[in-house]
Amino acid sequence: MSTAKKILGNTAVQVAGRAMMAAASVVILKIITSFLSVEEYGMYASIYEFLAFFGIAADLGLFTIAVREMGKGKRDRSFIVSNILGMRMLLAFTTMSAAVISAALIGKFTGTYIPTGVMIASIAVFFVIMHGTVSSVLQVELKMQYATMGLVGGKFISLSWMLATIYFFYAGDPGSDAFYQLIWAGVFGNIFAFLFSLFFARKYAKIWPQFNWGYWKEISVTALPYGTALILNIVYFRIDSLMLLFMKGPSEVAIYSPAVRMMEILSVVPIYFMNSVLPVLSRHVEEGSKRVSRMIRLSFDFLFMLGMPMAVGVYLIAYPLIFLITQPEFLSRLDEGFYGSDIALQILVFAMFFAYLNSLFTYSLVAVNKQSHLLWINGTAAVFNIAANFYVIPEWGFRGAAVTSIITEIYILLMAWLIARKWIDYKLDWLAFCKTVVATAAMGLTVWKLTEPTYNFMNLQNFNVFLLAGIGAAVYGAVLLLLKAVPEEFMRKIHLGR
Repeated sequence: MSTAKKILGNTAVQVAGRAMMAAASVVILKIITSFLSVEEYGMYASIYEFLAFFGIAADLGLFTIAVREMGKGKRDRSFIVSNILGMRMLLAFTTMSAAVISAALIGKFTGTYIPTGVMIASIAVFFVIMHGTVSSVLQVELKMQYATMGLVGGKFISLSWMLATIYFFYAGDPGSDAFYQLIWAGVFGNIFAFLFSLFFARKYAKIWPQFNWGYWKEISVTALPYGTALILNIVYFRIDSLMLLFMKGPSEVAIYSPAVRMMEILSVVPIYFMNSVLPVLSRHVEEGSKRVSRMIRLSFDFLFMLGMPMAVGVYLIAYPLIFLITQPEFLSRLDEGFYGSDIALQILVFAMFFAYLNSLFTYSLVAVNKQSHLLWINGTAAVFNIAANFYVIPEWGFRGAAVTSIITEIYILLMAWLIARKWIDYKLDWLAFCKTVVATAAMGLTVWKLTEPTYNFMNLQNFNVFLLAGIGAAVYGAVLLLLKAVPEEFMRKIHLGR
């Protein structure tokens, strides 16, 4: 099988799995928002936003670095993954312990479910980190279907436990015990995902925690700049929710969170795609191959052709989409001056679009071993994001935070592109760009015109989002084909590795 087919197949498997996980996540969100009050859901969401800052410190970019190092093939992959597993175990234990202690000491959390919730959820985050380590082996082998199956299975275990909690164990009693059981559900799901992926990953490498201090020092020199950049990345990506918590309270986080969850679901596509591209791109860079520029161009075309229609489509169906996944309390009531989760989604979806594009150039810097540049890019982005949020959140709440996210993503895209082009030759295909814009406009106009008719069709009401999504995708694809916008290399299933 050609490298192109393997990359696209690996990405497709992950996206398909993610779609199933997304479906489960949407059901979970609907169930939780139906069971908990807005204030309680705000605390539930705040627990994971709080842990995100500590969890990324246990990563240090080691997943991406492991994929790159194993892709080069210079060292035994068992040695690489086992040492990185040891590093991440130590880091995860340390950071999760720090998170638990910090949550217990923060006065604003006193008397809430947050401190105990953080303690329980930290176990789930620990196994998420472990799963990421073992799945790096599967990523290099382009066998991510096994990791995906583990994640999907784990998600449905979590869903089953939540359903049992809400409808059997604590029916009609959303107290502290029920709240904590909802968090335990995530723990059980993540443990399953880790064990499942480990079982298959061990077919391609011997995996057991190793503590080779010399290699740890060597890999830390490489990983630390990128890891620090990732920490700064999570700061600007997550800090708005945490600042909303401290400046506005859990209720504001509750309204903002459904939109953020949707963005997390939609934003995994470029991550999965670039994780599939990275080992091949790294190998071509190492070999000094002329195929690097070609891969970058095709990758940009793919991400742009996927990200633009998704952004426009989600913007148009934001209100019924939020209605489906939450409760009426989360929706805008503009006549009352209340801005809901649908407004947050309409703003954040454009931040997602620019994140699609900047993922290409940030990963390209990793491929050419220039990840240190990400440090100051994400550092300046984080400083701007925090400063802007301090200014806009008191007055504009989550709307100000969401707009700040757009500006931040645009900044990162421009900086990453300007720096990456020093080592990677890239020229925008303006014809393909314009064709994508035309196809997106046709799709958007169709969805806009059909929104009201489909709402009344067979009494679908807000379930019309499924029909609109299907029609929109069909129109977009048809126009792309008519305009011959899909690169010939993809149409002919060319071999990227040839």
